[in-house]
Parts: sequence; C-alpha cells; structure tokens
Amino acid sequence: MDYSHQTSLVPCGQDKYISKNELLLHLKTYNLYYEGQNLQLRHREVRFVRLLPWWPAQALAPCPLGLKVPASPAGSGFSMLVILLGVPSFLEGDPGPNLVLKRMRFSTSVFTPAYGSITNVRINSTMTTPQVLKLLLNKFKIENSAEEFALYVVHTSGEKQKLKNTDYPLIARILQGPCEQVSKVFLMEKDQVEEVTYDVAQYIKFEMPVLKSFIQKLQEEEDREVKKLMRKYTVLRLMIRQRLEEIAETPATI
Repeated sequence: MDYSHQTSLVPCGQDKYISKNELLLHLKTYNLYYEGQNLQLRHREVRFVRLLPWWPAQALAPCPLGLKVPASPAGSGFSMLVILLGVPSFLEGDPGPNLVLKRMRFSTSVFTPAYGSITNVRINSTMTTPQVLKLLLNKFKIENSAEEFALYVVHTSGEKQKLKNTDYPLIARILQGPCEQVSKVFLMEKDQVEEVTYDVAQYIKFEMPVLKSFIQKLQEEEDREVKKLMRKYTVLRLMIRQRLEEIAETPATI
C-alpha cells in the first residue's frame, strides 16, 4: 500500500478535519497491528469532475454515462480519500474490525442479542453514524428505530464519547488506534448511557476514601484562594477610602 505524502484535508465530522498525511499514518499503524489478519483496511482516492453549465456553443467531450460534460483543464476536478473497510459487494474488500453491541435492556420481536455480542459490518470512511447504525441493527435483526441508539467510543479508563450524527465511525475508530484493549466502539441505547469526559473518567476507578480526600484538598485550596481574594480587595477598598478622604479635606481652588 502506498502511504505517500499527502497534504489535503479529510473530513472526520462536522467542521472537523484531519490532514490526509496524518490519517494515512494512523491507517498504516492500524494495518501493521492487524498484519496477517483479514482486518486490513485499504484506501483509494476517488476523483470527481466538476460539472459546468452546458451551452450549445461549447465544445463537449463524450461521457461514458451519457452525460454531456464540458472539456475542462487539468486540475479542475477535486478528489476525496476513501478508506475501505470490507467495502460493499460491488467492490473488493475484506471483513472489517469488530464493532461491539452492548445490550442494556432492550428487546425486539425478532432477536435479542447476547450481552457483548460482536459482529463485522462492511463500511467505508464516507459513511456517517446513522448509516453505520442502520447496518448494525440490520445485521443483528433488531427492528427498533435507529434513533433509539447511538455509537459510543468506550475507553478502558471509563471515558465514554458519543459519536455525533455527522461523524464518520470508521475514521473515529482509526484515530482511536487499533488496540481494542484501549478503546472499543459500542452500540447502546441513548437513554441508558451518559457521556463521561476524560476529566471525570480519570477519577472513576478510585475508592471512595481516596475521592473524599481529593474533595477535601480541593476545598482547602478553594478556601485559600477565597481568603487571598478577600485580603486583596480589602486593601483596595481601604486605599480608595483613604484617597476619597484626602480629596474631601483638600480646599477647593478657584
């Protein structure tokens, strides 16, 4: 696979971009981790042609699809990097990495997956979260609405990050790294899961006495800062009052 230097940007969510070169480095790390397995990811660059308004006087080049596309100078099109994770049947591809289904308490009329069930789905880097959700629900034969579920990146630290509808799950998986001992992608019900930020997750595994000691230390630090501010503004208040008294005692000059 050619991981040549690339400089353009690749969208990874709404108003979020990553350089193509950086993404390809993550992709290379991913494939090295799964070397010799059928979890390899591949990429290709899809080139698009800008369709310009057609006028009878313009010279037109024939198009295989039967569309009339004006002849355009080199570089007038644009390209997009597509990472293939076991792409659809009309393209060659291998099965993708595992996505984990975490069953909380939902049930369906067709099939109830066991807790922690794992499956493979065929997706690419241009598919958004809702599209991947529908594939997963179809794979597990779950008839519930996709709007009831969400994809979460869950870290071993306890951090839970919900993927937005505008995110691309495959790119999110690649950026998290290949090791599922560090992070996994879970399918869970929205109303049963709360997001946990990194700042909160780092305290989750501490025992209660340790957490209480943290709270006590923070309270002591807060008290010190409050006293420091009170002293500062007390001094400023005295200085202002002293100055006002000096002005009041000074006789007015004509």
